[in-house]
Amino acid sequence: MSYSALRPLLFSLPEEVAHDFSLNSLRFLERAGLGRLAASPVQDAPVEVMGLRFPNPVGLAAGLDKDARYVNALAALGFGFIEVGTVTPVAQPGNPKPRMFRLPKHEALINRMGFNNDGVTSLVQRVQTTRYSGVLGINIGKNKTTPEERALDDYVTCLRAVYPHASYIAVNISSPNTPGLRNLQAEDQLKALLEGLTREHGKLRDEYGQHRPLAVKIAPDMSEETAAATARILLDFAVDGVIVTNTTIARDAVAEDKNGGEAGGLSGQPLRDAADRVLAVVSDTVGQRMAKIGVGGIMSGEDAQRKIRLGADLVQIYTGFIYRGPKLIADAVKSIDGLARNRGEAVQNPASSSTD
Repeated sequence: MSYSALRPLLFSLPEEVAHDFSLNSLRFLERAGLGRLAASPVQDAPVEVMGLRFPNPVGLAAGLDKDARYVNALAALGFGFIEVGTVTPVAQPGNPKPRMFRLPKHEALINRMGFNNDGVTSLVQRVQTTRYSGVLGINIGKNKTTPEERALDDYVTCLRAVYPHASYIAVNISSPNTPGLRNLQAEDQLKALLEGLTREHGKLRDEYGQHRPLAVKIAPDMSEETAAATARILLDFAVDGVIVTNTTIARDAVAEDKNGGEAGGLSGQPLRDAADRVLAVVSDTVGQRMAKIGVGGIMSGEDAQRKIRLGADLVQIYTGFIYRGPKLIADAVKSIDGLARNRGEAVQNPASSSTD
């Protein structure tokens, strides 16, 4: 049965119930050797970014599999890479339910999950037992109860724990669902955070003899001037990549929806223009000196291709995957690969690669 036929059933369930049911069903199929039944054939379209080789440039964004419970099942769908988390030093329940809301008319979601996760130790234990051998990003954050002035401690704790197990590490300073987290994007706070993180990152690189790329995930709710200034700070600290963008707190596009006033981050089609605007500014600012991962509003292959045209080296999907299903992965890969072929080049950006 196609995903389009199953979606009305899934959308009849409460949002978190549907989320858990879908992931558990995928895991059941994968363990039974039937994972391909849920997947659409995905062509090979290898790309090298941040010194890593991806089988294709379309990844899963953080948030869908916070605790790395479903990595094998999700990999069977054809993603070029998977990002798990956001994970925090210690387990926390997240915000009270309900905390996820569909806006079907707008092909959107609002969530205020609040970094609900089992803690970094549990995540690492699961990653160590997964059969997945592809590119795995681990997204790290701070606990809700940790004050802003101690945020670096939480990020360093997570960085140390995940470093030997991640293909790359993503630093989440842009979720709207942890009080004060976005304040870490302010110039002085961002510089202080990156100074401590990159110093620890260098120590870990020397300790393990391997470079695990470091990427920072930023918000769409900033002016073009702020986006450019943020990108320049990331360059100053030689960060390997930037993930553009997280969810938005803007509500203009969904104001009339019955769920439009819910607190949290808005994702899906209404996020596309804001995410594209920030991506264009960041790309103009950093050029080929840093890898760019485009996220936000990818609902079709054409949307994914537009991210590449705007300067992204890779893309990630989440809400589009909820609305369109596994076929979106194949469509996005095909569209991006078609763009590369039309340009007469391989789907890669060697200048964005980093070395040990």
